[in-house]
Amino acid sequence: MDRLESMAVFVRAVDLGSFAAAAVALDLSGPMVGKHVRSLEERLGVRLINRTTRRQSLTDFGRAYYERCRIVLAEAEAADALAADQLSQPRGKLRVTMPAHFGRHCITPVLLKLARQYPMLELDLSLNDRFADLAEDGYDLAIRTGDLEDKAGLIARRVARQDMVVCAAPAYVKTHGEPRRVEHLADHRAIVYRRLGQAVQPWLFPGETSAVQQVVPNGRLRLDDLDAIADAAVDGMGVAWLPWWLVRERVKAGTLMALLPDKPRFPYDCHALWLQTPHLPLKVRLAVDALAAALPKMMG
Repeated sequence: MDRLESMAVFVRAVDLGSFAAAAVALDLSGPMVGKHVRSLEERLGVRLINRTTRRQSLTDFGRAYYERCRIVLAEAEAADALAADQLSQPRGKLRVTMPAHFGRHCITPVLLKLARQYPMLELDLSLNDRFADLAEDGYDLAIRTGDLEDKAGLIARRVARQDMVVCAAPAYVKTHGEPRRVEHLADHRAIVYRRLGQAVQPWLFPGETSAVQQVVPNGRLRLDDLDAIADAAVDGMGVAWLPWWLVRERVKAGTLMALLPDKPRFPYDCHALWLQTPHLPLKVRLAVDALAAALPKMMG
């Protein structure tokens, strides 16, 4: 059996925790995954994984061999990427994970344009607010908004800044009054964004100094879709904190009002993340460059 292929199967089985999960991810049968691992063990004369009917665990040698395999596979991918760069034609599958709403409205159009430009490029896009693990889930690129966790082995590049604005329908303002200061928002009904299983995130505003002013919104409407929040605001259900690019047309049409006009808008960062590698594949570099060029124009 091909040694590099067997190494790749072995690494994926370790990353995902089982032969069955690796089989699904690699589109192989379960017995074939086991055959690849046994082929390595027979070649080396050492057991890599202790397997029982309920669980599997790496041997001490298997753990060291796993780390070395990851380096070898990364170098092999980098070598192949050199050839792709020489051809100046990105090819193969580009797997990207992104937030659902921002991805649908902003990221996907840019990547589709890239795919039309390069016919050898395949797109595998996941629009989901779940934070995927690039290594374990096999993604080439992740798009994240907001603060980033400090995680080793990842490279991040800011590709856009979303100006956040507090807004409400004219009918709501007529009935409940217009907040003139950030502190006044506590007296108003809020329409809140919240991911399932997570705490409500504060609304952020630039402070008088370098500090960020935070307001924890209080409201009976909590949704995990930004369009639905904007629609609820248009219906006069309360005030909302949303990206300017999302509500811009509603404000121009007069169905929403941008509140606190004298308060600077908070710039909410958007980053592209990828695994640290000796040679960044051309398909990833072109995708990141395209996003960095196109997204700021959409945000204004």
